[in-house]
Amino acid sequence: MGMNINMKIKGEIEKVNGKELSYSEFVERYMDKNKPVVLTGLMDHHWRASTDWVTPNAQPNLQFFSNHFGASKVQVADCDTRDFTDQKREEMLVSDFVERCLLIEGSAVRCDDQFGASNGHNLYLPYLKDWHFVKEYPEYVAYTTPMFFCDDWLNLYLDNFRMNAYSDSYQQNKEICCSDYRFVYMGVKGSWTPLHADVFRSYSWSANVCGKKRWNVKSCVYNIFDEVSDSKYPGFQKAIWLECTQEAGEIIFVPSGWYHQVHNLEDTISINHNWFNAFNLSWVWNLLLKDYNEAKEYIEDIRDICDDFEGLCQRNLAANTGMNFYDFFTFISYFSLANLVLLCYINGRDGSSPRVAQHLSMNIEFIRKIASEMKHMHALEGNHDCIVDMIKTFEDLRFFKFCMQVGKTYFMIHEQSSLSSDFESASMVDFVDLSVLKAHASSQVYTPENLIKFIDNVVAELDNFHVESSILSVA
Repeated sequence: MGMNINMKIKGEIEKVNGKELSYSEFVERYMDKNKPVVLTGLMDHHWRASTDWVTPNAQPNLQFFSNHFGASKVQVADCDTRDFTDQKREEMLVSDFVERCLLIEGSAVRCDDQFGASNGHNLYLPYLKDWHFVKEYPEYVAYTTPMFFCDDWLNLYLDNFRMNAYSDSYQQNKEICCSDYRFVYMGVKGSWTPLHADVFRSYSWSANVCGKKRWNVKSCVYNIFDEVSDSKYPGFQKAIWLECTQEAGEIIFVPSGWYHQVHNLEDTISINHNWFNAFNLSWVWNLLLKDYNEAKEYIEDIRDICDDFEGLCQRNLAANTGMNFYDFFTFISYFSLANLVLLCYINGRDGSSPRVAQHLSMNIEFIRKIASEMKHMHALEGNHDCIVDMIKTFEDLRFFKFCMQVGKTYFMIHEQSSLSSDFESASMVDFVDLSVLKAHASSQVYTPENLIKFIDNVVAELDNFHVESSILSVA
């Protein structure tokens, strides 16, 4: 499989020593600009994954996985067989995956070149993907999420609440499968992932525990090396391509909406998270809106005979995209309340942490902007079911735990260790006076307009509150 002659590689993805980069510099240079970067020096040797999962000669310790996690059921891709825009997958035990890898190592089945062309033998190249390792083994702490990626609203939320709480398609027996977006990947040399943009148009970070990967980023086809049609993809030749070779011990940050294709140049283990926060929340909403319009158009011909056409559109959206308008609106309502509660806490301490306060203010501003966009396009208009009761949510012990996790995240990011220790000993009544939340507004939120009013009224109750629009306010 040769390099497509129409591909224009413009250069390597920038590589930076993460130990010499501050959080504010990472935000300004990469997260806010939606620009990829490879970070070195962040995978500390005290990561358990760096020792348990790797042999002394820097190879994947397959036997360790078989011995300790062999009974886990995982998804394994057949890298030689296409299934629509993905690869054919099958479920198998980790122990069976390890056996298959060892069979390949003992055979002649290897990749002929770096682009994944196999050499014609019957054994396919297996690639273990999307293993929810953290959720399945919470007591086994394999790694610590680097500070740059800790402002992770998606996984913070899913550690405490269900995403599809309003979807009748939710199934308890699939709890692990949709419970988080933290994954382990393991693949033999030559295994690969077709070109794609990540779920929800989220950010992602991928840490190579061992092995080497080749990344190509941008565009919209299954395989950039042999499937490009000028008529189907007229902008392909104008696309700016970046590439890099990711070594063991390096972490790549993939921005929202950046298509990428990845090839394992060696036997590889990686840790991968999908995540989003205030900086790319608009990407999530824009994807939902696009997918909603497509779902609605697809079934438009049955509108007149459908008792609940809008409900069917939302159910289809949840099934296809992973959440619908109700799920997303619940999500941003919970985060708006958490940020307001934390802002009240800091405000009550005489603004003891201006950097954290500015970050929370920015979060609230971005959430309000999305809610305004939802209101403008009449999302959830006419809804008669209360989606979030802010007072009841505030009094929920799960929300208290959630608030604590969000708060500790921002105190850690902004290096407020003294405030963090006081915060960890606080109770919910220390956070905010309920009268502030109840002031001038109903606590029941049905629509984006209700959420906007709730935010505005709580903000009006806070002395010296200022929503700072500058991205650099988090510095």
